[in-house]
Order: sequence, then structure tokens, then C-alpha cells
Amino acid sequence: MTLSSGFSGSPRPGVPSLEVRLLRNGIPESHHRVHAVVCDQRGRVLMRAGDPQQLSFIRSALKPFQATTFVASGAADRTACGERGLAIACASHAGTAAHAREAFRLLWGADLDASRLQCPVPPGATSALEHNCSGKHAAFLATCRQMHWPLESYLQTDHPLQVEVVKRVAELLGIPAAEIVVARDDCGAPTLQLQLAQMALLFAHLGAGEHPDLERLSRSMLAHPELVAGEGRFDTALMRLAHGQVVSKGGAEGIQCLSRVGEGMGVGIKVEDGASRAKHAVALHVLEQLGWLTPATLEELGQSFLQLGPQLQLEVRGELRFD
Repeated sequence: MTLSSGFSGSPRPGVPSLEVRLLRNGIPESHHRVHAVVCDQRGRVLMRAGDPQQLSFIRSALKPFQATTFVASGAADRTACGERGLAIACASHAGTAAHAREAFRLLWGADLDASRLQCPVPPGATSALEHNCSGKHAAFLATCRQMHWPLESYLQTDHPLQVEVVKRVAELLGIPAAEIVVARDDCGAPTLQLQLAQMALLFAHLGAGEHPDLERLSRSMLAHPELVAGEGRFDTALMRLAHGQVVSKGGAEGIQCLSRVGEGMGVGIKVEDGASRAKHAVALHVLEQLGWLTPATLEELGQSFLQLGPQLQLEVRGELRFD
């Protein structure tokens, strides 16, 4: 199956989705249904489990693509943010002092005050810099300053910044921008409704090394995985242990996307009920089947993300199948 403009065509029937089971002392207690797809940068569905045309909002897995405007506009160079600044622009971070400091540096480099941020102040926090999306918002504002676009309305869907983001995503997908459904994410920024295979295609482009802006962003994420999420979090742990071979970026409501660096292959994962624990389990399951990680690395990650406690363990049933 090849994904063309509009991603038309019907997938072959009869490829079951994956099932993640929570076992308590080896006895099933809960289960999650999960779709997964592998695409190459030409839009070909290589392997899948479940429905590659499953629609969902990409949520925070969109961040590397939102950050392309920050790079392409020259704002990243103007702020002299370096790889750390690019990593925080792509981050769903833990809100630590180190994370907030990197977001502040983006604003400082663009001569902007943190009061310009329109992401919420998290409960118990004192500044919007502590919000997990503050790096993205800081990069948005720096881009607007560079391009002389309005600062007050930077989150509106008709703002030149957000129009440019959708345009760039549409170009990567090979579809008209008007076909993309836009909604509001929890941080206030627009997010996009995409097919799961489209998410995988975006991440195939992210790791392919053929788009300079994306290559620069992926390299920064891999150089500073601690900024992309945080200690003990899946994206940070995976990218750190994969030794620069796999880019990982999750999103809320069970979205997880992966990219194999230098090979032009991307993975999209969607948990139907939105459970984070299930998307992490499936990501490791898919990575094992694809052979992108060593057995030792998979075992180490499994201890953190499959073994949830003395009595609790996650188990994945099913396999990706060639399309």
C-alpha cells in the first residue's frame, strides 16, 4: 500500500491490532487495543498491526515539525540557542529548573519576556516556563519576532506562523493544507488530526536526513534527550540508550512516534483508550520486531516500562505484518 495525496486506497483486511495486557501476578487484569504502522519516506506502508488509516490528533508528536519554522526563519540562529535550544523547542519536558531555563534562554535570545508565553501556568508552579510545552511556545514567539509577525495572536489558527506550520506538514505528506483538520491542544497551540500512517510518514522524513531543518532538529533531540522529556521518561530513556539511532517523541492520548536515523523509516502508534503505559510497551515490542535496538537495550528499557511493580507487568500480544 502506498500513501499518495489524500492517502487514498483501502488497506488489506484481516491484520489484527496489537493487544497490551496488564498482568497482576501473571493474571490478566486490564487490556488495551493498539494500532501501529511502519512507513518509509515515500509514503509506503511497510508493516502494520491494525488500521494504518486510524485518525487521531498527533498532539505533542507534532513538535519537531512545528519547530521547523523556528529553524527555517533564521530565528534559531538569531537567538544562538544551539542544539539545547532546538531540543527544548521539540520537548514535552518535566518542568524542572533546567527545562525552564532553556525555554527562558530562547526568549532572552529573541529579546522577549516570559510574560509573552500563552501556555498555562501548571498547577503548583509559578511560571508558564514550567509548562511542558514552554520550549515550543518560546520558539513560536522567537519566530514571530524574527518574521515581524504579531506576538499577541501567535496561537490563532489563521496566524501566519500556524499557517506556515500546516503548510510545511502538508508538503511533507504530499497533500493540500486545506485537507488537514486543525483543533486546539491543551497548551493552546493548534494540533492536527492525521491518519496514523501520516504520522509515521512524518517521522520517516524526520530521520531520513534529506531535509536540513528536520535533520538539525533530530540531531539536537538525540544530543540532548534529557531536555526532550526528562529523567525517567520514555523518550529520554529510549534516545539515550539507542545511541543516536532512534528518535522518539510521544504525544498525549496514546500517541507514540519513532524514527530510524538515516534509513527513512517512521513508526506511528495509537492506543485506542489513550493509555501511556500501553504505547510504551508497544513501542518496545515494535522496536524489537524491527531490530532497531539490541537485546540488552530492550531488556533495560523493559525493566522500567514493562515491569511496573513487584506484582504488575505489561505483555504485548500480536505482531506487525508486512503490508
